[in-house]
Amino acid sequence: MRLSFVWKITLVLSVSVYGQSTATTPRLPPATDKPSPATQGSDSTGEVTPPPLKPVPNLTDAEIETFLKTGQITARKSGNGGTTGATRVTLSDGKLTHDAQVQCIDIFKPVWKGAEGTVEKNFRDTWKFNVAAYRLSRLLDIRNIPASVEREVDGKLCAMTWWVDNVWLVESERRDKGIKPPTTDEWVNQLNAVRVFDQLIYNTDRNQGNLLITPDWKIWMIDHTRAFRTQPELMKVEPLRRIDKHLYEKLKALNIEDLKRELGPWLRPEEISAILPRRDLILRFFQTEIKSKGEDAILTGIPIKTPSVSVP
Repeated sequence: MRLSFVWKITLVLSVSVYGQSTATTPRLPPATDKPSPATQGSDSTGEVTPPPLKPVPNLTDAEIETFLKTGQITARKSGNGGTTGATRVTLSDGKLTHDAQVQCIDIFKPVWKGAEGTVEKNFRDTWKFNVAAYRLSRLLDIRNIPASVEREVDGKLCAMTWWVDNVWLVESERRDKGIKPPTTDEWVNQLNAVRVFDQLIYNTDRNQGNLLITPDWKIWMIDHTRAFRTQPELMKVEPLRRIDKHLYEKLKALNIEDLKRELGPWLRPEEISAILPRRDLILRFFQTEIKSKGEDAILTGIPIKTPSVSVP
């Protein structure tokens, strides 16, 4: 997947939906791909014309997973692997050729101290969380996280993740260039989904460099190696604003049996058991908001209610 100006920030949420951060801990390397010329031509209003979308493989999740697990590595792209040692490879099964990201980091420290002075106990930074985040996203019918599978590479177990097609910008570039997103519900709904998902998985490491934007203004969430903490509480509720009705219902339907089945191979029991308490807090927050502000103000993806009018 394409990573430009990607800096990982421990225990600080710095994506635009959370606000800016001054932390400077480097995480993943910048991509070697040059940005589209369209990103260079914004006017004083910040409006640009996105580049055209290129054709992409029309595959199901299951087909992508099979390709990631079995495709032969035909090329590797050199470059600084950053603190997570991520590399880019080209896979081929004889019919399809496509790139993927390989991430093999798997670190545990009883006490971890960040460059910004942060301290975390039982610190984990692991490729396994990429796979778990993908599988949890599909339980919630979130389609903004690329497929990621477990695969052995060079004798080590790693996450093999589909390289996102048609990446135009990362969120940090969009902000730096002053490029305005479309004033549409879809854009805002995607940002709201990012906020909810990061709270659910206790993602301590979201930043503007791991939100990828394609020319159709779809947001892709990548790199979740520092998520799934064992705290049964939310990081903070301030980022939460609105939620799509469909996602709201999917959250309510989550259960421990599904979580153990889908995430068990990659998460420890205590990491799984912390998800539902956080889910409950998210639901409680939105239920309180709905009670005080009404469904129309909090839930998206539902018909707006209007007062009934009697016809003379």
